[in-house]
Amino acid sequence: MSKLTDVPKRILIGRALRSDRLGETLLPKRIALPVFASDPLSSVAYAPGEVLLVLSIAGVSAYHFSPWIAVAVVVLMFTVVASYRQNVHAYPSGGGDYEVATTNLGPRAGLTVASALLVDYVLTVAVSIASGIENLGSAIPFVVEHKTACAVAVIVLLTLMNLRGVRESGKLFAIPTYVFVSGVFIMIVWGAFRGLVLGDTMRAPTAQFHIEAEHQGLAGFALVFLLLRAFSSGCAALTGVEAISNGVPAFRKPKSRNAATTLAMMGLLAVTMFCGIIVLALVTDVRMAENPATDLLRNGTPVGSGYVQNPVITQVAEAVFGKGSFLFIVLAAATALVLFLAANTAYNGFPVLGSILAQDRYLPRQLHTRGDRLAFSNGIVLLAGAATFLVWIYGADSTRLIQLYIVGVFVSFTLSQTGMVRHWNRHLATETDPAKRRHMIRSRAINAFGAFFTGLVLVVVLATKFTHGAWVALLGMMIFYATMTAIRRHYDRVAAEIAAPEGPSDDSVRPSRVHSVLLISKIHRPTLRALAYAKLMRSDTLEALTVNVDPAETKALREEWERRGIDVPLKVLDSPYREVTRPVIEYVKSLRRESPRDAVSVIIPEYVVGHWYEHLLHNQSALRLKGRLLFTPGVMVTSVPYQLQSSEAAKQRARKRQEWSAPGSVRRGPATERAKEHSGRE
Repeated sequence: MSKLTDVPKRILIGRALRSDRLGETLLPKRIALPVFASDPLSSVAYAPGEVLLVLSIAGVSAYHFSPWIAVAVVVLMFTVVASYRQNVHAYPSGGGDYEVATTNLGPRAGLTVASALLVDYVLTVAVSIASGIENLGSAIPFVVEHKTACAVAVIVLLTLMNLRGVRESGKLFAIPTYVFVSGVFIMIVWGAFRGLVLGDTMRAPTAQFHIEAEHQGLAGFALVFLLLRAFSSGCAALTGVEAISNGVPAFRKPKSRNAATTLAMMGLLAVTMFCGIIVLALVTDVRMAENPATDLLRNGTPVGSGYVQNPVITQVAEAVFGKGSFLFIVLAAATALVLFLAANTAYNGFPVLGSILAQDRYLPRQLHTRGDRLAFSNGIVLLAGAATFLVWIYGADSTRLIQLYIVGVFVSFTLSQTGMVRHWNRHLATETDPAKRRHMIRSRAINAFGAFFTGLVLVVVLATKFTHGAWVALLGMMIFYATMTAIRRHYDRVAAEIAAPEGPSDDSVRPSRVHSVLLISKIHRPTLRALAYAKLMRSDTLEALTVNVDPAETKALREEWERRGIDVPLKVLDSPYREVTRPVIEYVKSLRRESPRDAVSVIIPEYVVGHWYEHLLHNQSALRLKGRLLFTPGVMVTSVPYQLQSSEAAKQRARKRQEWSAPGSVRRGPATERAKEHSGRE
């Protein structure tokens, strides 16, 4: 089967890389920015719209609160970025929030953070791709009609790109991310120039619409709750910030400094784009509604279910650049593409975190190993499977998926910053250098403010989003927490059980005798080879064992055994129900009961075939027997292979594939040497 899948695997993900080439896959800042920050950068495509959607509940008059909400989001973004700059310097190993919480708050806090991040990474993929599909669907109706299938197809494509390796996927993702960022900045600058210098009046396509407020004249607690809900929706702009602290090992040296610089660049770009789009949306009179079919009125009449509500960024681009203009088309295409690529933040964060958790025995060990392309392939595939499941369950509906979003990330923000405060307290207790103490006190103040602010936002998010779907994210966190706890308990139990004792034990005591049992069905070359091997072992007792399934075949076997004069006793087990495995297992167990201190060695002759389909025709009974015997204490199982001609042919084919070289890949030698050879022949 490995030969059957090897060629398509190489086509899809490329040739395997040697372990010593890991350094070549490390990222410079210009590639690390789109790889790790595509999620917070692309969130400006939907975060402003989420703010306006919530405010529309109180009507257009509530839109004037959006700049203040934007200011609160900006303060929060800079607080989180400043806090995480302390993290990447203090903990550059890539553990990020998980390592900070585990080291300073204990394993339970660390597991809570890990559970929150794993859930958030899965949701990042689902939300980003669903949002991208909806943006693309406004131009291509086929995508909307089959949006779940299209979303799954995009997940598969992103998975293959990431399986090829971090550096290669980073190069692929850099261009559309930079095109998107450049397009948004051009839109902001050109919009400001048209409005402030040229005095143009820019109007969004929905500027003439009226919003039918669901709740008129909100005041007091109801208004505060609405503003808090709008703020929590705008906080979607912060998702993915923590991915840089988890991905520090993927940066080039100096890793911590490069990661901190990338964090600052990401924060500055994200808040500038977020604020610029909010301001342009207000200037161009963008209208958004949670239920556009009924709440958006055109000339006093609801627009109806056939109306497609375009995202805020699309409406602003149409107002600034003009519908159908070159820049409008470029920005629209880049927006849809970058939303797909925003999922790459999770594709880089989830596998690294999964590897660290596997190393700490909280997840299966297979997640710790790197694949052929030096990426954590198993973690990438696991993330893709979980995101595909969510997309399928929620029908790739970003409005429903986004309600589950950002809970996990603020859990990790809060616990991480609280852990950093304890980190600085611990170091201040022993540090005497005044300069270093001043630096630590300043860092502690930043992290303390970050912990307070993100904790406050977490309470707001839970209060405003719990009934809208946040409870699903909390349930997912609890499932991850319970699963990882159970896995760690299993690994600890196994480690304690197999630990080598200091003194003598039953496992180190030599068995009294070895009773060897050779399983046979007929006399042929594999049987004779296994018999010769069994005799070489010089066991205390050796016997051949067969199961009487067909009396005629068993009789022929006895006669052939005696005719050849084989000096090994042949024992026949009756099987009235024509079973092979059960009689052998019962017989081996009976030997163990009679002599508990004896070791039983079961020797099984096996064919080795060269084609995948031949495996279906041979060795099934041997596999079943070995599987059952593995659970029998005191029993050793030995396979004696006999290579058929097809296996030798397969070996030769593999050798030829290794030795084959593409045309032009092997040269005759340097040009100077070829010239000497030519002159010598003359």
